[in-house]
Amino acid sequence: MMDKKQVNDVVRQNVALLSKLSEQEVGMMPATEAPLPSVDQVKQIITLVKRIIFPDYFNKRQSDESIRSYYIGVHMEELVTLLTKQIAHGLQFCEDCEAIRTKEQVYTEAERLALAFVDTLPEIKRLLYTDVQAMFDNDPAAPNYGEVIFCYPCMNAMTHYRIAHKLHELKVPVIPRIITEQAHSKTGIDIHPGAQIGEYFAIDHGTGVVIGETTIIGNHVTLYQGVTLGAKSFKYDEQGNMLNVPRHPIIEDHVTVYSNASILGRITIGHHSTIGGNIWLTHSVPPNSRILQSKAVDAGFTDGAGI
Repeated sequence: MMDKKQVNDVVRQNVALLSKLSEQEVGMMPATEAPLPSVDQVKQIITLVKRIIFPDYFNKRQSDESIRSYYIGVHMEELVTLLTKQIAHGLQFCEDCEAIRTKEQVYTEAERLALAFVDTLPEIKRLLYTDVQAMFDNDPAAPNYGEVIFCYPCMNAMTHYRIAHKLHELKVPVIPRIITEQAHSKTGIDIHPGAQIGEYFAIDHGTGVVIGETTIIGNHVTLYQGVTLGAKSFKYDEQGNMLNVPRHPIIEDHVTVYSNASILGRITIGHHSTIGGNIWLTHSVPPNSRILQSKAVDAGFTDGAGI
């Protein structure tokens, strides 16, 4: 067994090496020295929003509206404080914020964005309750709304997404992606905060679903596990830099996409269409389409015949 001095020498040597920032590390860090966003505090922000939007499910149930209003107000004040702080830390990553330099300017802008987000909470709540309804209507295994809200990974992912999308629309840096990746790690559902998703959206089972940044999804759309709404290829400028252009599918209203289908590129799936399982689709389809796999061929071979 090594003696204590040898252990301490190894620890000190590596602490010294790891404490020196490399040029690569410096190049990846914001120029300021302010604190960076806190993943734990972003989690608390999601918890507060859940208590505000689903007060009877994620907070002590209150039948008296005045008492419910009091608790929602308390959570709202805490939300504004936490969100302002995290947005302020995230603004260090803003590439178009040259006018925001001083700490006072940063916090003024962060508070403005936090209050603008609070103004979207009634709409987030409305959309999430349409998602609850869609999930309940599409799953015969759902015995009640409570099970959908408490248990279904779709609702966890969509709550994170709806919050993150509004922050993304407000051009808040970093925080929206932290939010959606928290849901991704917990549910296996990967939704970019930039995607546009209409009302009454459902994901059954959910594991392995991927929805890319420039995807547009209409109303009353249902996806099953393993569905990818992704890019087929990428475009580059003359210097070889990747361009952020629309590259993901447009899914119109009343479309169902079954498990493990891959819909790739800037194509359109017409309304009231059904895309079967394990389909690879890279071209647009008109409304009312049914895209299914060819029937499997059952052919038996003997003595090497057919090989």
